[in-house]
Amino acid sequence: MKDERAQLRDVDLAVRAGELVCVLGPNGAGKTTLVRVASGLLPPARGTVLLLDEPLCAGASSRRKASVARSLAVVEQMQQHALGFTVRQVVTMGRAPHQGAWMILGDKDATVVEDAIVRCDLTALADRPAHALSGGEQKRVAIARALAQEPKVLLLDEPGAFLDVRHQMDLYELLATEVKERALACLVVMHDLNVAAQFADRVVLMKDGRVIAQGRVDEVMTWSTLKETFDADLYCGVNDLTGARFFLPMRARA
Repeated sequence: MKDERAQLRDVDLAVRAGELVCVLGPNGAGKTTLVRVASGLLPPARGTVLLLDEPLCAGASSRRKASVARSLAVVEQMQQHALGFTVRQVVTMGRAPHQGAWMILGDKDATVVEDAIVRCDLTALADRPAHALSGGEQKRVAIARALAQEPKVLLLDEPGAFLDVRHQMDLYELLATEVKERALACLVVMHDLNVAAQFADRVVLMKDGRVIAQGRVDEVMTWSTLKETFDADLYCGVNDLTGARFFLPMRARA
């Protein structure tokens, strides 16, 4: 069986508090593997992963896992909510690392849960079975659960997938606000270059398991670097109203 970790080669990456970092790259670049290794779900083949300056080890004790869960929240690419739980109950599960052995929901827990539900626009769905929702709605439930953890580090793998345009923009506005107001360190894997250009404090471009470039949008998201990363021609423009960069794929000339 192929070792998934072999997809990553010489990756040196840090995400600071108060920073939203977007990881972009073609399919098979190793973006999802990066999230799995960074979250401790997959041990690195070599090297070290640090969480708040402490080594993050796969297979840690249950006590250490609870400690990690109080600092780190992960939203994976695909969501599978268990049968029989409402949206509110799923979001409440995010409070588990902060509760004692009896898992008693306190007043603060209830407030945090309701706040996460409101911020993710789930109020009208709160009492519905989570597994019966659409893919986009389930993604919003997973993000609300992650926010309910009140983490210091947030890792998201394509959180905008399955979301319509409005909810996708609302999501990234929410993430940008959370990052700044709560000093979160946030790493987001995504495919949409235009959304990344509007919200990222820093961009990481990956290809074949390596980091091609990382830095500010204006430093990294250039025609030549994007061409090297995606093997495609992209028109790079600047929005006159906002100053944000935008990108359009160019048809190959005959």
